[in-house]
Amino acid sequence: MWDYTDKVLEHFKNPRNVGLIKDADGVGQVGSLACGDALKLSFKLDEEKERIADAKFQTFGCASAIASSSALTEIIKGMTLAEAEKVTNRDIAEFLGGLPEQKMHCSVLGKEALELAIRNYRTGETQQKELEGEVVCRCFGVTDLEIESVVRENDLKTIEEVTNYCKAGGACGACHDDIRAIIEKVRKTLQTQTAPKKQARLTTLQKIKLIEETIDREIRPKLQQDGGDLELIDVQDNRVIVSLRGMCAGCNVAQFTLRDVVESKLREFVAPEITVEEESA
Repeated sequence: MWDYTDKVLEHFKNPRNVGLIKDADGVGQVGSLACGDALKLSFKLDEEKERIADAKFQTFGCASAIASSSALTEIIKGMTLAEAEKVTNRDIAEFLGGLPEQKMHCSVLGKEALELAIRNYRTGETQQKELEGEVVCRCFGVTDLEIESVVRENDLKTIEEVTNYCKAGGACGACHDDIRAIIEKVRKTLQTQTAPKKQARLTTLQKIKLIEETIDREIRPKLQQDGGDLELIDVQDNRVIVSLRGMCAGCNVAQFTLRDVVESKLREFVAPEITVEEESA
């Protein structure tokens, strides 16, 4: 029997937002009954078309699939589309207090449905997922691009892990050599991209100035688009303390903003060791 967290069981037994929004702004449908898991996600924006006012799902699958879909709708309600695009399958699993490794593909299914629903709203393109790339796992219809994506985004290292995240390789095993080659290819690319580069050590004043410039150029404009802002409070070595302002203050997605916008940009343009914290009340 799977070791489910209390939150997974709660969302399985009492799923939130079940159904389909008839006049939805965006719809995404992924998976198939033949493969065991299928999910249809729909969302409706508010009158200003700025934030997700409602989200519903219909799913066929196990307890993890139902709980992941329910959690996803709860996570994205109130988000802008830009914020929703940053939601990862890891965020879904963490919201539920974790998923068994063998069930992580359920969180990936949710992430793919969300991406497709947003694309459907922005482009009017199909609501149904279309295969892109070359099919590697014929048993479950998984392509090389899908495998590359889960390996890259979740730092996977083994065929078993790939199977857990997208089912590829979980049946006849004929694709194992191909999966292994994809893993090696992606990891080699990641190692090249993350190879340490020699940088001149910044003085404290230089670091503060660079942080301020990055906030003004890369971060503040993004926050102000959604009616928010940010104030730099203090810099202690690689620890940056900030205060969210405007619509960002007290927002239910503040943790995503700090991690995926503020910290991400400061690590990219200032130093990879930087951590960002919100000022204590």
